[in-house]
Amino acid sequence: MVLDEQLMSALIKLQQTIKTDCDNYCVKDIKEFSCTRCSGSACRYVYDPILRENKNNFATNNKINIKRFSPSICITHRCNLSCVYCYQKHRDGKSMNRNTLSKVLDWIVSNKPKNTQGIELTFIGGEPMIEFDTMKYAYEYMCSNYPNEDVIFYATTNGTLLDEAGKSWIRKHKDRFYLRLSLDGTRETHNKNRNSSFDLIDIDFFKETWPGQGVKVTLSEYSLKNLAENIKFIHSIGFDDIGGVNLYEGDNFWDKPEFIDILKNQLKELVDFYIEYPQLRLNQLFDKRLDFCESTPKIKCKRCGIGENTIFFDVDGTRYPCTFITPMTYNSLELQRMSDFNFKSIDNFIDEGCYNSCYLYPICPTCAGANYMVNGSFKMRIKNRCQIQKLLALYVADLMGKRVIMNPKLLDDDIKYYTIESIKKIREKYYSLFF
Repeated sequence: MVLDEQLMSALIKLQQTIKTDCDNYCVKDIKEFSCTRCSGSACRYVYDPILRENKNNFATNNKINIKRFSPSICITHRCNLSCVYCYQKHRDGKSMNRNTLSKVLDWIVSNKPKNTQGIELTFIGGEPMIEFDTMKYAYEYMCSNYPNEDVIFYATTNGTLLDEAGKSWIRKHKDRFYLRLSLDGTRETHNKNRNSSFDLIDIDFFKETWPGQGVKVTLSEYSLKNLAENIKFIHSIGFDDIGGVNLYEGDNFWDKPEFIDILKNQLKELVDFYIEYPQLRLNQLFDKRLDFCESTPKIKCKRCGIGENTIFFDVDGTRYPCTFITPMTYNSLELQRMSDFNFKSIDNFIDEGCYNSCYLYPICPTCAGANYMVNGSFKMRIKNRCQIQKLLALYVADLMGKRVIMNPKLLDDDIKYYTIESIKKIREKYYSLFF
């Protein structure tokens, strides 16, 4: 049973032994959350050895704050797949030419914010590997023209277009050029979601080339019922890090009772799995800082760098606020309406109703672009998954509670004290909704 009396009793006893000077717990210096579909240091566990070596140490990870300028370049609108959850509804056959790309790269170097350390340059599509030669040109251009810039090249790919020549080039440049694979789980699940493409992927290439690199998973209605099996499968084939484990965006009603019932069993199975294998990095569903919920005042941030640090360049060189707000997702009239929006104002992204009334607000995932797609507003959050987030919080609390009891040194004292406090409140607020 999730958060049973025995666990709660043990947590309360442990909390009573912790000495803390934090009468009002204030979480400071928290960088904006990474977007699940744009770069946002998505591959930080590959290129940062300190993070890689301390992958399950919350305190260490929180103290390391590498903030890179993270622009994204759309090098093609084309894709060779048609995934069931794709939100890009206005694709055409356009690709970026090298003249436009050169100008974009020059602009990025000239406009790098002063408070950033290096550049994480992300290529997206469509499927970016369709224009692999264009990515190689960008690499060579930056190395030749800006040899002193600390630049990382990154793309998420469906993995189906890598030939031997491409693999050979990538192996030679793997220390600066990273690919992250989209992989939704077992052959059956992946093929259902992603055009029967499982057997077209050289999975071993990704594991061997970037041993610390994980995969990106997107959940569909179909994969929800096999969530635990899919997560365990991905770990079993050698991937330690699983990111982007999120319900696909849109107005689908995720809070259906049948989805809740399915998730109960799936989340319980995953909690048991991660307790049995504590050396594994938690997948993105579970990797949450519960102590954020106890911060006073409550954290206010945009959750991503939309309009500022995650600038998106379309194939013609036009700049947009992020990888979601593009001509592939919105029509020209919608994009025009957004053109005068003040993306620098945090208040323009705060859903006051959620902020003032929901305990889980600081850890509840949201995408401003998806909010606009469904609600016509960047700040008004999509409410079709509130129940699922509350259910998930119970199982995250259960897992973190068990991990803290197993290893009391897992967290620094202040974080540990307020993590336990949040576990107590999550149980109090949400347990009766589901059990």
